[in-house]
Amino acid sequence: MLKALNVTKTYQAGKKVALNNFSIEVPKGSIYGLLGPNGAGKTSFIRIINQIIQPDSGQIWIDEKRLTPEHIQQIGYMPEERGLYKNMNIGDQITYFGELKGMSKRHAIAQAEYWFDQLNIDQWWNKKLSELSKGMAQKIQFVVTVLHQPKLLILDEPFSGFDPLNAQLIKDKILQLKEKGTTIILSTHRMESVEEMCDYVALINQSHKILDGKIFDVREQFKRNLFHVVLSDIVDEEFERFKALYKPEQILHEHGLTHFHIRNENDTNTLLSALMQVGKLRTFEEKIPSMNEVFIHAVKS
Repeated sequence: MLKALNVTKTYQAGKKVALNNFSIEVPKGSIYGLLGPNGAGKTSFIRIINQIIQPDSGQIWIDEKRLTPEHIQQIGYMPEERGLYKNMNIGDQITYFGELKGMSKRHAIAQAEYWFDQLNIDQWWNKKLSELSKGMAQKIQFVVTVLHQPKLLILDEPFSGFDPLNAQLIKDKILQLKEKGTTIILSTHRMESVEEMCDYVALINQSHKILDGKIFDVREQFKRNLFHVVLSDIVDEEFERFKALYKPEQILHEHGLTHFHIRNENDTNTLLSALMQVGKLRTFEEKIPSMNEVFIHAVKS
Protein backbone atom coordinates (compact mmCIF):
# COMPACT_ATOMS: atom_id res chain seq x y z
CA MET A 1 0.00 0.00 0.00
CA LEU A 2 2.82 2.37 0.90
CA LYS A 3 6.46 2.29 -0.09
CA ALA A 4 9.11 4.73 1.09
CA LEU A 5 12.42 4.71 -0.77
CA ASN A 6 15.51 6.39 0.71
CA VAL A 7 13.59 9.24 2.29
CA THR A 8 15.82 11.91 3.83
CA LYS A 9 14.65 15.00 5.72
CA THR A 10 16.79 17.61 7.45
CA TYR A 11 16.06 20.82 9.34
CA GLN A 12 18.09 23.89 10.27
CA ALA A 13 19.76 24.10 6.86
CA GLY A 14 20.85 20.47 7.00
CA LYS A 15 22.26 20.58 10.53
CA LYS A 16 19.54 18.43 12.10
CA VAL A 17 18.80 15.10 10.38
CA ALA A 18 15.27 13.80 11.02
CA LEU A 19 15.32 10.90 8.53
CA ASN A 20 18.34 9.38 6.84
CA ASN A 21 17.73 7.19 3.76
CA PHE A 22 14.63 5.75 5.38
CA SER A 23 12.87 2.94 3.47
CA ILE A 24 9.90 0.74 4.37
CA GLU A 25 7.15 -1.21 2.63
CA VAL A 26 3.70 -1.37 4.22
CA PRO A 27 1.65 -4.31 2.83
CA LYS A 28 -2.00 -3.77 1.96
CA GLY A 29 -4.50 -4.67 4.65
CA SER A 30 -1.87 -4.83 7.41
CA ILE A 31 -1.31 -2.96 10.66
CA TYR A 32 2.23 -1.60 10.54
CA GLY A 33 3.85 -0.40 13.76
CA LEU A 34 6.06 2.66 13.38
CA LEU A 35 8.18 2.70 16.52
CA GLY A 36 10.98 4.74 18.00
CA PRO A 37 11.97 6.94 20.93
CA ASN A 38 10.95 10.58 21.03
CA GLY A 39 12.75 12.59 18.35
CA ALA A 40 13.64 9.54 16.27
CA GLY A 41 11.95 10.81 13.09
CA LYS A 42 8.52 9.16 13.19
CA THR A 43 6.51 12.37 13.14
CA SER A 44 8.57 13.78 10.28
CA PHE A 45 7.85 10.67 8.22
CA ILE A 46 4.13 10.85 8.97
CA ARG A 47 4.06 14.53 7.99
CA ILE A 48 5.80 13.71 4.73
CA ILE A 49 3.14 11.09 3.88
CA ASN A 50 0.47 13.71 4.62
CA GLN A 51 2.38 16.28 2.52
CA ILE A 52 2.56 18.71 5.42
CA ILE A 53 6.30 18.84 4.75
CA GLN A 54 8.40 17.66 1.82
CA PRO A 55 11.44 15.35 1.98
CA ASP A 56 14.84 16.59 0.88
CA SER A 57 15.21 13.44 -1.20
CA GLY A 58 13.62 10.04 -1.70
CA GLN A 59 10.23 8.89 -2.90
CA ILE A 60 6.87 7.88 -1.41
CA TRP A 61 4.54 5.58 -3.35
CA ILE A 62 0.92 4.84 -2.45
CA ASP A 63 -0.86 1.99 -4.21
CA GLU A 64 1.98 1.82 -6.77
CA LYS A 65 1.69 5.52 -7.68
CA ARG A 66 4.00 8.38 -6.73
CA LEU A 67 2.57 10.41 -3.87
CA THR A 68 0.56 13.41 -5.11
CA PRO A 69 -1.90 15.88 -3.49
CA GLU A 70 -4.75 13.73 -4.83
CA HIS A 71 -3.76 10.98 -2.37
CA ILE A 72 -4.80 13.14 0.60
CA GLN A 73 -8.42 12.06 0.20
CA GLN A 74 -7.31 8.41 0.55
CA ILE A 75 -5.48 9.05 3.84
CA GLY A 76 -6.88 9.41 7.34
CA TYR A 77 -4.50 10.97 9.86
CA MET A 78 -5.02 11.15 13.62
CA PRO A 79 -2.15 13.28 14.98
CA GLU A 80 -0.86 12.99 18.52
CA GLU A 81 -1.56 16.70 18.97
CA ARG A 82 -5.28 16.76 18.21
CA GLY A 83 -6.67 19.48 15.95
CA LEU A 84 -10.39 20.12 16.47
CA TYR A 85 -12.26 23.37 17.13
CA LYS A 86 -13.20 23.61 20.81
CA ASN A 87 -16.18 25.95 20.46
CA MET A 88 -17.75 24.61 17.27
CA ASN A 89 -20.79 22.33 17.29
CA ILE A 90 -19.48 18.75 17.05
CA GLY A 91 -21.94 17.59 14.39
CA ASP A 92 -21.22 20.62 12.18
CA GLN A 93 -17.49 20.17 12.76
CA ILE A 94 -17.45 16.54 11.69
CA THR A 95 -19.54 17.32 8.60
CA TYR A 96 -17.14 20.15 7.71
CA PHE A 97 -14.08 17.89 7.93
CA GLY A 98 -15.86 15.26 5.84
CA GLU A 99 -16.55 17.81 3.11
CA LEU A 100 -12.88 18.83 3.18
CA LYS A 101 -12.10 15.20 2.31
CA GLY A 102 -14.41 15.33 -0.72
CA MET A 103 -17.57 13.88 0.86
CA SER A 104 -21.01 15.26 0.19
CA LYS A 105 -22.74 16.74 3.23
CA ARG A 106 -25.34 13.96 3.19
CA HIS A 107 -22.68 11.23 3.03
CA ALA A 108 -20.64 12.87 5.79
CA ILE A 109 -23.68 13.06 8.09
CA ALA A 110 -24.61 9.43 7.35
CA GLN A 111 -21.07 8.22 8.12
CA ALA A 112 -20.90 10.35 11.25
CA GLU A 113 -24.17 8.89 12.50
CA TYR A 114 -22.81 5.38 11.87
CA TRP A 115 -19.67 6.07 13.91
CA PHE A 116 -21.56 7.87 16.67
CA ASP A 117 -23.61 4.72 17.07
CA GLN A 118 -20.51 2.49 16.98
CA LEU A 119 -18.80 4.51 19.72
CA ASN A 120 -21.92 5.08 21.86
CA ILE A 121 -21.82 8.88 21.53
CA ASP A 122 -25.19 9.62 19.86
CA GLN A 123 -26.00 12.29 22.44
CA TRP A 124 -22.96 14.42 21.59
CA TRP A 125 -24.01 15.73 18.15
CA ASN A 126 -25.05 19.19 19.37
CA LYS A 127 -22.38 19.59 22.04
CA LYS A 128 -19.18 21.62 21.78
CA LEU A 129 -15.78 20.00 22.16
CA SER A 130 -15.05 22.23 25.17
CA GLU A 131 -17.88 20.44 27.02
CA LEU A 132 -16.22 17.03 26.70
CA SER A 133 -13.49 15.27 28.66
CA LYS A 134 -10.19 14.47 26.95
CA GLY A 135 -11.26 10.86 26.34
CA MET A 136 -14.59 11.93 24.86
CA ALA A 137 -12.81 14.43 22.59
CA GLN A 138 -10.51 11.60 21.48
CA LYS A 139 -13.54 9.70 20.19
CA ILE A 140 -14.58 12.70 18.10
CA GLN A 141 -11.05 12.94 16.68
CA PHE A 142 -11.20 9.25 15.76
CA VAL A 143 -14.53 9.74 13.95
CA VAL A 144 -13.08 12.67 11.97
CA THR A 145 -10.09 10.49 11.01
CA VAL A 146 -12.08 7.51 9.69
CA LEU A 147 -15.16 9.35 8.42
CA HIS A 148 -14.18 9.37 4.72
CA GLN A 149 -13.29 5.65 4.72
CA PRO A 150 -9.58 6.12 3.94
CA LYS A 151 -7.53 3.39 2.30
CA LEU A 152 -4.55 4.34 4.47
CA LEU A 153 -5.10 5.18 8.13
CA ILE A 154 -2.29 6.77 10.15
CA LEU A 155 -2.81 6.75 13.93
CA ASP A 156 -0.34 8.57 16.18
CA GLU A 157 -0.82 7.49 19.82
CA PRO A 158 -4.51 6.66 19.26
CA PHE A 159 -5.06 5.37 22.82
CA SER A 160 -3.76 8.46 24.60
CA GLY A 161 -6.34 9.81 27.04
CA PHE A 162 -8.58 6.73 27.01
CA ASP A 163 -9.51 4.66 30.04
CA PRO A 164 -9.01 0.87 29.57
CA LEU A 165 -12.63 0.30 28.52
CA ASN A 166 -12.61 2.94 25.77
CA ALA A 167 -9.07 2.00 24.70
CA GLN A 168 -10.37 -1.53 24.08
CA LEU A 169 -13.37 -0.15 22.17
CA ILE A 170 -11.12 1.87 19.85
CA LYS A 171 -8.76 -1.08 19.46
CA ASP A 172 -11.68 -3.28 18.38
CA LYS A 173 -12.79 -0.68 15.82
CA ILE A 174 -9.26 -0.43 14.41
CA LEU A 175 -9.10 -4.20 14.00
CA GLN A 176 -12.50 -4.18 12.29
CA LEU A 177 -11.24 -1.57 9.83
CA LYS A 178 -8.27 -3.81 9.08
CA GLU A 179 -10.60 -6.75 8.45
CA LYS A 180 -12.44 -4.60 5.89
CA GLY A 181 -9.19 -3.93 4.02
CA THR A 182 -7.90 -0.68 5.50
CA THR A 183 -4.11 -0.40 5.75
CA ILE A 184 -3.06 1.09 9.09
CA ILE A 185 0.17 2.70 10.27
CA LEU A 186 0.23 2.74 14.07
CA SER A 187 2.70 4.95 15.91
CA THR A 188 2.68 4.32 19.65
CA HIS A 189 4.87 3.84 22.70
CA ARG A 190 2.47 1.20 24.07
CA MET A 191 4.37 -1.96 23.19
CA GLU A 192 1.58 -4.22 24.43
CA SER A 193 -0.68 -2.70 21.76
CA VAL A 194 2.01 -3.32 19.15
CA GLU A 195 2.20 -7.02 20.09
CA GLU A 196 -1.57 -7.42 20.10
CA MET A 197 -2.36 -5.54 16.89
CA CYS A 198 0.58 -5.18 14.50
CA ASP A 199 1.55 -7.53 11.70
CA TYR A 200 4.78 -5.68 10.87
CA VAL A 201 7.00 -3.16 12.63
CA ALA A 202 9.81 -0.76 11.84
CA LEU A 203 11.98 0.82 14.53
CA ILE A 204 13.58 4.22 13.93
CA ASN A 205 16.36 5.57 16.12
CA GLN A 206 18.29 8.80 15.56
CA SER A 207 16.84 9.17 12.03
CA HIS A 208 17.84 5.64 10.91
CA LYS A 209 15.74 2.50 10.52
CA ILE A 210 17.44 -0.03 12.75
CA LEU A 211 15.11 -2.98 12.20
CA ASP A 212 11.92 -3.96 10.43
CA GLY A 213 9.90 -7.02 9.44
CA LYS A 214 7.10 -9.27 10.60
CA ILE A 215 6.62 -8.79 14.31
CA PHE A 216 7.26 -12.47 15.17
CA ASP A 217 10.47 -12.49 13.10
CA VAL A 218 11.69 -9.31 14.79
CA ARG A 219 11.10 -10.79 18.24
CA GLU A 220 12.82 -14.02 17.18
CA GLN A 221 15.96 -12.05 16.25
CA PHE A 222 16.39 -11.04 19.88
CA LYS A 223 15.79 -14.35 21.63
CA ARG A 224 18.56 -15.55 23.95
CA ASN A 225 18.01 -19.33 24.07
CA LEU A 226 16.30 -18.81 27.42
CA PHE A 227 13.64 -21.29 28.55
CA HIS A 228 11.03 -21.16 31.29
CA VAL A 229 10.74 -24.42 33.23
CA VAL A 230 8.20 -25.55 35.81
CA LEU A 231 8.72 -28.81 37.74
CA SER A 232 6.81 -30.61 40.46
CA ASP A 233 7.73 -33.56 42.69
CA ILE A 234 11.37 -32.42 42.88
CA VAL A 235 14.06 -34.91 43.91
CA ASP A 236 16.34 -32.66 45.97
CA GLU A 237 19.60 -34.54 45.37
CA GLU A 238 19.01 -34.64 41.61
CA PHE A 239 18.14 -30.93 41.60
CA GLU A 240 21.41 -30.06 43.36
CA ARG A 241 23.36 -31.97 40.71
CA PHE A 242 21.29 -30.31 37.97
CA LYS A 243 21.97 -26.82 39.38
CA ALA A 244 25.71 -27.44 39.47
CA LEU A 245 25.71 -28.54 35.83
CA TYR A 246 23.14 -26.22 34.18
CA LYS A 247 23.07 -23.21 36.54
CA PRO A 248 19.34 -22.32 36.37
CA GLU A 249 18.31 -18.70 37.06
CA GLN A 250 15.53 -17.06 39.08
CA ILE A 251 14.55 -20.21 41.00
CA LEU A 252 11.18 -19.92 42.74
CA HIS A 253 9.50 -22.58 44.90
CA GLU A 254 5.75 -21.95 45.14
CA HIS A 255 2.69 -24.12 45.86
CA GLY A 256 4.58 -27.37 45.28
CA LEU A 257 6.01 -26.12 41.95
CA THR A 258 9.54 -25.05 41.14
CA HIS A 259 9.94 -22.33 38.50
CA PHE A 260 13.21 -21.23 36.91
CA HIS A 261 14.83 -19.97 33.72
CA ILE A 262 17.63 -21.83 32.02
CA ARG A 263 19.85 -21.03 29.08
CA ASN A 264 20.33 -23.78 26.53
CA GLU A 265 22.51 -23.51 23.45
CA ASN A 266 23.11 -27.24 23.12
CA ASP A 267 20.95 -30.29 22.41
CA THR A 268 17.43 -29.72 23.77
CA ASN A 269 16.71 -33.45 24.14
CA THR A 270 19.66 -33.81 26.50
CA LEU A 271 18.35 -30.95 28.64
CA LEU A 272 14.86 -32.43 28.70
CA SER A 273 16.21 -35.81 29.80
CA ALA A 274 18.12 -34.15 32.62
CA LEU A 275 15.03 -32.21 33.73
CA MET A 276 12.93 -35.37 33.90
CA GLN A 277 15.46 -36.90 36.28
CA VAL A 278 14.92 -33.93 38.61
CA GLY A 279 11.12 -34.06 38.79
CA LYS A 280 7.86 -34.05 36.87
CA LEU A 281 8.07 -31.61 33.95
CA ARG A 282 5.07 -29.26 33.90
CA THR A 283 6.25 -26.47 31.57
CA PHE A 284 9.11 -26.11 29.13
CA GLU A 285 8.81 -23.09 26.84
CA GLU A 286 11.22 -20.78 25.09
CA LYS A 287 11.17 -17.19 26.27
CA ILE A 288 10.63 -14.98 23.21
CA PRO A 289 11.39 -11.36 24.14
CA SER A 290 8.50 -8.92 24.24
CA MET A 291 8.42 -5.90 21.93
CA ASN A 292 9.20 -3.77 24.97
CA GLU A 293 12.40 -5.78 25.52
CA VAL A 294 13.22 -5.61 21.80
CA PHE A 295 12.68 -1.84 21.78
CA ILE A 296 14.97 -1.23 24.78
CA HIS A 297 17.70 -3.59 23.56
CA ALA A 298 17.70 -2.28 19.97
CA VAL A 299 17.72 1.39 20.93
CA LYS A 300 20.48 0.93 23.53
CA SER A 301 22.71 -1.14 21.22
